Amino acid sequence: MKTVQTAVEVPEHLYKMAGVLVKEGWFRDEKDIFSEAIRRFLDSHRSELMEKYILDDVEWGLEGDD
Repeated sequence: MKTVQTAVEVPEHLYKMAGVLVKEGWFRDEKDIFSEAIRRFLDSHRSELMEKYILDDVEWGLEGDD
């Protein structure tokens, strides 16, 4: 497991919703919620993200932006 330490700004209402889920026992803490959110985002956008990275690489290769 990799630990990422960064400040993330989230809207107050989302933070409160996360707190409710923790309080109700759905998650151990906010870290679990954000890990799950990132996992779900990446799972649902995998092909879209890969296509973007490939196109960026091709553009870089054609234009040689060093």
